[in-house]
Amino acid sequence: MDPIRRNILATGVAATAMAAAPQLFAQQTGQGGTGLSFYEKGPVRICYQEAGSGFPLLLIAGGGLNSTISGLVNGGPFNAIEEFKGEYHCIVSDLRNANGGQSSGPLEIDRPWDAFTDDHLGLMDHLGIQKFLVMGFCIGGPLSWNLLKRAPDRVIAAVMAQPSGSRPERRDGPYEANLKGWGADFAKRRPDVTMETVDKFLTKIYRTNPDFVYTVTRDFVHSCQTPVLILPDDTAAHPYAVAMEAAMLAPKAEVSMFPWLEPKERIPLAVRQIHSFLRAHRAGIA
Repeated sequence: MDPIRRNILATGVAATAMAAAPQLFAQQTGQGGTGLSFYEKGPVRICYQEAGSGFPLLLIAGGGLNSTISGLVNGGPFNAIEEFKGEYHCIVSDLRNANGGQSSGPLEIDRPWDAFTDDHLGLMDHLGIQKFLVMGFCIGGPLSWNLLKRAPDRVIAAVMAQPSGSRPERRDGPYEANLKGWGADFAKRRPDVTMETVDKFLTKIYRTNPDFVYTVTRDFVHSCQTPVLILPDDTAAHPYAVAMEAAMLAPKAEVSMFPWLEPKERIPLAVRQIHSFLRAHRAGIA
């Protein structure tokens, strides 16, 4: 090959690589609907992912205090990102200090639930999103109720699937499970945090007000004017009675069939109901 042709080809390859670089960077940092991005505010660093386009939909993964993006993709009854990204701008994050996630920050012992909600609202502010829909699994139930309490003018409607709640016959169950699970693992990877601090944190979350949905009162649910769709489960951490009590109290609540997780053939029907609910309540919102 003559030198002139070699130089032309080399220049073309370099130009192609330079043109592709911004796209690759965008994928790595979460722009364009793939990869991961980070939002920071003071000592808090939140790892999040965006996918799809359309009306904003905040997704909150299950898994308790180990709520992560990967858990939403791999551990839920269905992959909510894949299911809804074709119609919505999906946003999901690792919960602050979730083991297996990349979000971090202080343990705010006096206000743990509100600290998590600060992260969710701060992320939406960071993305320039004012009004949004929310869908939460497991711990996403209490966190969704807290969003409705803290930002009723921003959350258009909420879906709560397998929502967590407090069982009267085992009030200490979530505390004990998280102390042995999340707490022990978190303390191992954060030598600056003692198990005494972990105990105080979990006590505030699960033992200080060990009733109903943890984050709000029955009076709040009864007065809540935001539309909610509840898909109840019936396990130790997801009590059917609490989910149905909330559905009966909330004046604009809808509820799915039960059970919807078994047999597996019912899950697509439940997902269709979620789609219909979200479409109905996003209509007319600028």
